[in-house]
Amino acid sequence: MTATHKKIPYSILELAGVSSNTTIEQTFKNSLDLAQKAETFGYNRFWLAEHHNMISIASSATAILIGHIAGGTKSIRVGSGGIMLPNHSPLIVSEQFGTLGNLYPGRIDLGLGRAPGTDQETAHAIRSDRMKSVFKFPEEVRQIQQYFSTENRISKVRATVAEGVAVPIYILGSSTDSAHLAAKQGLPYAFASHFAPGQLHEALNIYYNQFQPSKYLKEPYTIGCINVIAADTDQEAERLSTTMIRMMLGVLTNQMDYMQPPIKMTQELKQISQDPTFQRMMKYAFVGSKSTVEQQTSQFLQDTGVNELMVACYVYDHEDRVESYRIFSDIMKEKQLVSL
Repeated sequence: MTATHKKIPYSILELAGVSSNTTIEQTFKNSLDLAQKAETFGYNRFWLAEHHNMISIASSATAILIGHIAGGTKSIRVGSGGIMLPNHSPLIVSEQFGTLGNLYPGRIDLGLGRAPGTDQETAHAIRSDRMKSVFKFPEEVRQIQQYFSTENRISKVRATVAEGVAVPIYILGSSTDSAHLAAKQGLPYAFASHFAPGQLHEALNIYYNQFQPSKYLKEPYTIGCINVIAADTDQEAERLSTTMIRMMLGVLTNQMDYMQPPIKMTQELKQISQDPTFQRMMKYAFVGSKSTVEQQTSQFLQDTGVNELMVACYVYDHEDRVESYRIFSDIMKEKQLVSL
């Protein structure tokens, strides 16, 4: 592979994280403020995740939040990272995103995944027959494509607000199963390497090798997700990362809590962050000063060759989080080393 310099689009994955001193209302205001600033920083997309029954994450009504963000911004693309399709009817998803596509033409993305975005008990409460849809995921993706097509005008079941509306579909995944599907259907592919990096390289190889051009996409297009906490110094970034460490510990131990204020790095937190399970989950968490994060990001781009970066940031204070995204945008505006 030959190394070369080129500009890589960079985007944001927003979970609407709820800090311990912040209301849900303020959390949504912070998300919009971040999106507005991200627009000025040069970010390409602002995607919102779908999660349920998690005290520290407020992005549960994803389509509504997408409308909130799109209505408060001017040019940045806004979408789902993603809609967990087995939780929903393909017809309703098509109507929701067809509506969004009409309200904000050329700015809406529809990322689709098959995971529940929650625990199994909550998943059952969302949709008791969701496992049937899990196995029908490829078919339900095609149903959405059909609802968005102009050919569907002759069908008995129509999503009239979606027909002919340009809302690109992205396949999201954290395993190799999604890679096969994205490749076969000729769709762009986003991998959740920010929390499930284990099969990243195998999934990318499958996608690149099996990709079949389609009317939606002529060549493979990949998005790699990473965590970034950037600050003026490595020490300050490490301090800010204590919020993320404690949040992820809550995920691993099923003891979720609001995001907690950062504290001085302790020996106990260092041991947690160096635990093999934590390391596997947070392999692509880049924490440090601008130069430190730049080196880690460049290495990730060389190793993966992805077309675009999607960045998550678990930081307690809103202004600190905005600053982290600003620093990362400065990195990406400069030259990057990537592998082709």
